Amino acid sequence: MLDVSGDRASAIRQAETLMSAGQVTGVKVVKETYNNETGDYLTLKIFEDGVNKIKTDPAQEDVPHALPCFKPDDLYSYHARATMARLLGDFLARQKITVTELIHRADALEKFEATGTLYQHAIQKVAVAQAASTTTPVQQIIKSLNELVTKAINRVYRDARKGVFGEVKPGGFARLADSLAQDSDASYRLNGAIARAIVPAKGWDEKLLRLLAILEELPGAGAGRVLLADCTESIVAEVLNGGAALHELIGDSQNLGAALDVLVELFLARNATEGQTGLAALARHFAADELPAARTAIANRIMAELKSVKNLCPNSLVDELKTLRRIANKLVLGQGKYLSHEDLIAAFTLRSKRLVTHESVSAHLAEAHAPDEKLERLFLIEENIIGAENKRQLAAFAMPLIGSSAFEQHFLFARTPVVERLRALSALQARALRSGFQDIQKAELANALDAMAAEIEARARLLEAVEAKAASHVDKAIAILKLCMAGLFTEGVLSTRARALVLRHIGQPGFLTGYIALQKQNNLTTEAATSELVRNLEKLGINQDTGLKTLAA
Repeated sequence: MLDVSGDRASAIRQAETLMSAGQVTGVKVVKETYNNETGDYLTLKIFEDGVNKIKTDPAQEDVPHALPCFKPDDLYSYHARATMARLLGDFLARQKITVTELIHRADALEKFEATGTLYQHAIQKVAVAQAASTTTPVQQIIKSLNELVTKAINRVYRDARKGVFGEVKPGGFARLADSLAQDSDASYRLNGAIARAIVPAKGWDEKLLRLLAILEELPGAGAGRVLLADCTESIVAEVLNGGAALHELIGDSQNLGAALDVLVELFLARNATEGQTGLAALARHFAADELPAARTAIANRIMAELKSVKNLCPNSLVDELKTLRRIANKLVLGQGKYLSHEDLIAAFTLRSKRLVTHESVSAHLAEAHAPDEKLERLFLIEENIIGAENKRQLAAFAMPLIGSSAFEQHFLFARTPVVERLRALSALQARALRSGFQDIQKAELANALDAMAAEIEARARLLEAVEAKAASHVDKAIAILKLCMAGLFTEGVLSTRARALVLRHIGQPGFLTGYIALQKQNNLTTEAATSELVRNLEKLGINQDTGLKTLAA
C-alpha cells in the first residue's frame, strides 16, 4: 500500500500519475468501508491499471467492446434502468429507493459501493449475459463495464459536490424544468433535483405523494412541461414496478388474491375518491386518464402476479376459483390501450393450467364425500377456467368418476327416492351439456349419465307405475309431462322413451277433447289449454308440428 486518501478523485489521479511516470508496473485503487455489524472492512476495487493485461487476439485489439452501454449516459436509458432494477431489486427495496434515485444520489451510490460483492456480482451477471452473444472475453467486458460504471459514479459525486442538482423547494420545479428544457443533460439534472427533493420521505406512500405533488406543478405548455412530466412519471412507474413498494402501499393483505383485488381497483380507478393515500391520489390521475406509464406499470404487475406460481387463495381451491373469476370479470372492463385482450387471455390460461394439474384436482375432489358432489366440484372448476387444452385435461377426470363403482352404488342402489336420484342425474347432465368441454367429451358425459338414469328408471319401472296409476290417456300424458317439467328425464334414452309414451297417449281418439274439458275446470279457454299443451310438449322435446299432427281430437 502506497497511500491512503479520503478523496476518491485524488486517489485515482495519484494512481494515474504513478503509472504515467513509470514509477510502478501496476496500480489499484480500492475503497474500504467499515461494517458496524460485523466489525470487518468491505473492499471494493474502483480503479486498476498496469502492464499485466488480459491477453487478447491481436486481430481483435481494435474491435469495440460488445457492451450494452458505451458511455455513462447510456446507463440512464430506459433499458439500462430496467436491467438495474432486476439485478438490484433487493438492495433498492432495503434502501427504499428507485433506480433513478440510486443513479442520481451520491449518498445512495456510496451505500451501493459499500456492498462490495453485490456491486461486482451485478457487473459480472451483465458481462456473462453479454459475452454469450459475442466473441469478446468475459474478463474484458467486466473491465470495460467497471470503467464505465466508475465514470458514471464519479460524475454523480462530482456534480453533487458542485451543486449541479441543487435544492428545489416546492413550487420551483416548473421554473427549473423550463430553464433546463433546452439543455443536453436536462433529464439528468432534473432527475437529480427530483431525487434530492424526495429524500425526506419516510416511506413509499409519502414518496409517492411527493412525486404526485411535483406533477401538480407542471407548466402550462411547452418543452418544460413535457420534461417535468416524463421525469416525474418515470420515477412513479419505478415505484409501482417494485414489489416491496407495492406491498407497503397496499398494506397487509389476507393473500395474493386480496392484494390483486386492490391493484385491479386501482388500475380501474375505482377508489379515486377514497382517502389521501398515495394510491388514492394515483387513482385520481388514472380516472383522468393521466400517467400512462404508471398505469402500464400497474397493469404489468397484475399480469406478472397472475402468471406467477403463487396461489391467490392458498387454503381453498373454491376461493381460488371465485377470486380468479372475480378478477377476470373486472379486468375485462379495463382492457384497451393499457391492457390487451390477448395478454389477459394468456395470463388467465396460464393460471388455469396450474389449477387442472392432477395433484390440484385430486385434492379438491378428495374433500367431497358423495360421488355426485365430486362431479359438481369438477364442473365448478370448468366454469372458472379458460383454455381448450385446460378443459380437455379436466374432462379426463369426469368419465372415470362416472364409471366408478362408488358412483354406480350411489345412484343405482341408494335408499334415496328414485325421483331424487333421477333429478340429480338430469341436473348433472344439463351442466355437462352447457360446459365448455369439447363436443365429443360432452357427448360421452351426457350418454353415460343418461345410461345411468335409464337403468334406474328401468329397475324402478317408474314410467310403468305412472301409467298404471292413471286411468285415462289424458291423465297418463299429463303425469309424464309433469315428471318432465320436474326435471327427471335425462336427454337420450330416457327422454326418448318418455316422448314415445306421450305421443302414443296424445294420439288416442278423444285425447284433445278430454284434455280441454279437464283444463276448463281450471278456467282455461280452449285456445289457452291447447297452447299450454303445445308448450309442455316442447319442453319434453316434441316440436309444435309433431305435437299438433299427433294430437287426436
